[in-house]
Amino acid sequence: MEIVSSLVSLTVTKVLQFSGLVNNRNVLKTKQMEEKALEVYDVIRTIRDPEKPNTLEELDVVTEKCVEVHELGEDEYLIIIRFSPTVPHCSLATLIGLCLQVKLQRCLPFKHKLEIYISEGTHSTEEDINKQINDKERVAAAMENPNLREIVEQCVAEPDD
Repeated sequence: MEIVSSLVSLTVTKVLQFSGLVNNRNVLKTKQMEEKALEVYDVIRTIRDPEKPNTLEELDVVTEKCVEVHELGEDEYLIIIRFSPTVPHCSLATLIGLCLQVKLQRCLPFKHKLEIYISEGTHSTEEDINKQINDKERVAAAMENPNLREIVEQCVAEPDD
């Protein structure tokens, strides 16, 4: 009986593969994740650099390729962002990560888990900064500081605001 069940399962899988139904579903999922990634990128690309008059997009700190989206469940997603500071010793990398956190938490219309990292090899203290910007308590404490909050607000404000 077990052999028959395995053969039926294998046959159904092969029929679905040949018909394109399984592949079409995977293509659709991939397309949906790419669309979500572009939606995320559209939110973060306009964040302003804390010390320059440019956006993170203009400085190539964030690009479309730096955003990954994975489905966790129905209408819930894991967003992974890997940004690249302009210089390996950038003193504002933590602040940039904080701006990314704040803007995405405010602007994304869907349920998500957020992970933000400095791209590997682009900063001298990337491990420490990665821990800081993904620690919810540290992010909350940073946003309680009025001076820091004001800087973040200036960076995440839309150009029309």
